[in-house]
Amino acid sequence: MLEIRILHGTSEFQAADRLLRRVWNTRAGDDPPVAVDLMCALEHTGGYVSGAFLAGELVAAASGFLAEGAALHSHVVGVAAEARGRGVGQAIKAHQRAWAAERGLSSISWTFDPLVRRNAFFNLGRLGARAERYVPDFYGPMNDGINGGDLTDRLFAHWPVNPAPALDPARSPVPAAPDPGLSVLGGTEKAEVILDETGAPREPGGAAVLRCATPADAERLRREDPAEAARWRAAQRAALGGALARGYRIATFTRDGWYVLERAA
Repeated sequence: MLEIRILHGTSEFQAADRLLRRVWNTRAGDDPPVAVDLMCALEHTGGYVSGAFLAGELVAAASGFLAEGAALHSHVVGVAAEARGRGVGQAIKAHQRAWAAERGLSSISWTFDPLVRRNAFFNLGRLGARAERYVPDFYGPMNDGINGGDLTDRLFAHWPVNPAPALDPARSPVPAAPDPGLSVLGGTEKAEVILDETGAPREPGGAAVLRCATPADAERLRREDPAEAARWRAAQRAALGGALARGYRIATFTRDGWYVLERAA
């Protein structure tokens, strides 16, 4: 049975630190995802530090702090590999929402890597969060086992506390990539920058619908082909980040890895 509860005290924070280091594959000498002293400070000042337990074993940890506009900013959520696919991530987000509602907060925000397909689908397709800001190199260099020294471009997500979104793990509201729409970035392994007739990267040109691809496995690509991972990053920053800067908004994210954007009214 899955139990999610607020963590208290240094011994529990130390356990969360060990788990998060394992999830991020943090090497000796690297900064941890969330330091124990920061978790202590968050608890003391009314922030959010929680853990998820399966059969009494800590399998996930999350932390966040109060933010401007009566919001909770969810800084880190990490789930152990052996517990993935069991609804732990959704349960933590539901716990965060309930915690925020009890304190009269209006929304939850967080960042995620727009190249990582499973995270984009979870955040946008599964949870129904909205991502309207593309932030280049948000955290600066991070050399852990997940980020691998890549530029830390992020999408900034917002999720309303009320009304509460549906969190049915079986819901599948997102179709495959639609035929309509102008592709501005394609590919699954190699980034395919779509060019116009002059050989320059294709501009939206006022198209009503755009779509932008993601690599099949960005984390594996960073480990095995860092140069191609960097090419994906640059191409997506230009295509997805550029479209958002021009006033497009992300309407959804498809199961097969496409951002679908609509022109704002």
